[in-house]
Amino acid sequence: MSDRTKEQFAAFKLPLVLIGAIWAAFLVDLLVPLRGLLALVPRTAGGARGIVGMPFAHLNFQHLIANTVPLLVLSALLVAVGRGWRSVVLIALLNGALLWTFGRPAAHIGASGLVYGLAGLLLVLGAVERKLLPILASVLVAVLYGGALWSGVLPTQEGVSWDGHLTGAIAGGIVAVKTPRGKTGTGKAHNA
Repeated sequence: MSDRTKEQFAAFKLPLVLIGAIWAAFLVDLLVPLRGLLALVPRTAGGARGIVGMPFAHLNFQHLIANTVPLLVLSALLVAVGRGWRSVVLIALLNGALLWTFGRPAAHIGASGLVYGLAGLLLVLGAVERKLLPILASVLVAVLYGGALWSGVLPTQEGVSWDGHLTGAIAGGIVAVKTPRGKTGTGKAHNA
């Protein structure tokens, strides 16, 4: 394998592993129901498992697909701006903690909080870092997902975790601001 091929594979590693893990959990859930164990239920002891588990539980195939496509796009952009697993994990945990603390008393499942978190991080990162690549990523996210982001954080659709979307976007913004400038999440300097 050439160095260029290795570099290209490394760029897609995070999105592929992230989506692969979510799909694997969905397939396991078809055989051994896990959704109830992975759901986040605000302010309940058992529901605290969802702080970590929520992104891995999906209601059905359509729900999974609806999160897969934006996760692929946004996690690829995340890698392009020099961020990595650290940002993904921080967003997922902070989103879960905020939703568990402030969310409506319902069973929240799905990776959409992470989707909104990645979008929030990428939107805020352009303003925080003031570098060309993060600014371009911010503009691209605004163009591709701006309308969906705005409508997704409003309580307009029955059965949709708008509060999970909102806490995800807030978590992404916090991670963009609080993660040391110029760090990729792996300790390497970011030169973009």
